Amino acid sequence: MRQHTSATLIGLLLTLAPGLCAQGEEHHETSISKVERLNRAPVSKEILRVKLPRPKELTLGNGLTVLVLEQHKLPTVSLSLWIKAGALNDPKNLPGLAKFTADMLREGTTHRSSAQLAGDVDGIGATLDASAAFGSSLSQINGSGLATTTDRILELMSDITLNPTFPPDELDKYKKRQLAELQQERSEPYFLGQQTFRRVLYRAFPAAAMAPTEDSIHAVTRDNLRTFHDEYYVPNNAILGVVGDVQADEVVELIRRYFGDWKNRALPRTDLSPLPPPAAYKIYLVDRPGSVQTNIVAGDYGARRIDPDYVALTVMNRILGGGPTGRLFLNLREEKGYTYGAYSSVGDDIYREAWQASTQVRTAVTDGSLHELMYEFKRIRDQKVAESELDEARHAMVASFALSLEHPFALLHDWLLVRYYNLPEDYWDRYPAAVAQVSPEDVQRAARKYVDLDHLQLVCVGDGKQIKPVLEKYGPVEEYDANGKRLE
Repeated sequence: MRQHTSATLIGLLLTLAPGLCAQGEEHHETSISKVERLNRAPVSKEILRVKLPRPKELTLGNGLTVLVLEQHKLPTVSLSLWIKAGALNDPKNLPGLAKFTADMLREGTTHRSSAQLAGDVDGIGATLDASAAFGSSLSQINGSGLATTTDRILELMSDITLNPTFPPDELDKYKKRQLAELQQERSEPYFLGQQTFRRVLYRAFPAAAMAPTEDSIHAVTRDNLRTFHDEYYVPNNAILGVVGDVQADEVVELIRRYFGDWKNRALPRTDLSPLPPPAAYKIYLVDRPGSVQTNIVAGDYGARRIDPDYVALTVMNRILGGGPTGRLFLNLREEKGYTYGAYSSVGDDIYREAWQASTQVRTAVTDGSLHELMYEFKRIRDQKVAESELDEARHAMVASFALSLEHPFALLHDWLLVRYYNLPEDYWDRYPAAVAQVSPEDVQRAARKYVDLDHLQLVCVGDGKQIKPVLEKYGPVEEYDANGKRLE
């Protein structure tokens, strides 16, 4: 009987499916979502008042900035060392050097081999890693474990920071892994979309790189790694933060023991080329024959963290596509059924990181998806957001911030941001009020500035034969293959 019922239901669904799809492709006239909002949640209208606990702060004689924040809720400790140099400092002919240097720190020091390092970290149940993300101005070394192992974690962290040897045999193995990883990335539509988007947005600026090249992987040498490390991994170019169940004075003494002999030196002059002027609106097609979906990325320059309108931009982004309550999600997924998700995001760095919207849709609904994306871009620019919708976004952002204060590492990260960007001491104390004061006019002003339709860069990764005629309806199209070669 269960089999008979299941067959009946399947048949009914198949019968209704064409009608349901047709309904999903009709343009909405009124509501974006079928979700009924009862607005019965007990939301306080008062502005959250916070005063973040202040870390103990000092600068060692060698120039290393130290922040220690005591948090005694859990018997753990987290450490983060920020080196103020990253992928933006890569030589033009060697993209990925900052990443290669960070990745190789754990592959051997003057005191330990790669295997010995791994064994020592595992032996105390700790974590220790290093990274330098593409598009970032930072390299980071992070560690965590039980508070009783703080001494050992600091010793291990100082060892890989001060004494890496970049063993040739480990570098050879690392290169093979990187080549395999790059090949894997190039098979992924998401990577192809992001890579093309950053290239067309930033052009000659260092943030254009999304990954190393095969040439840079083959070419990098031990001497390249040593040079980058010796130039930038210096105490007067670093901030070390510690948070957890520790006594600040005791941790400071440990830091002096393990990092006090770190030699400082003059930093090389870094002249970042200015951002290229915004390019005119254009569509870029990355042909991926046989693809059953289209990956869409659209965006333009965003704001720097220190810019006055950064908070207004983040509120605008929250309304447009900052989560499952954003307009893009409600429209393209809930109302139209085109995708599993559609979002937008805002980056932040010392330069104007990108604001972008993205989604992945079935090839057959590429046209409808682009139509709805452009509709939402225009709507956020042309119409002031309703006070109720704005209020919901502001409360969600403040609530998320409030919850983050329960996580020690998030607190440490906030203070590292304050030091890195030279923000006011009370920046995070005033943050909830700053969000609450964003007005509909502020949101519209941010949308008109950053959702710049005249300079929007639109990238679509998919089956060129099927989607190129669709894309041409929305503007001029440049076509590339998966390796970045332009197709005539």
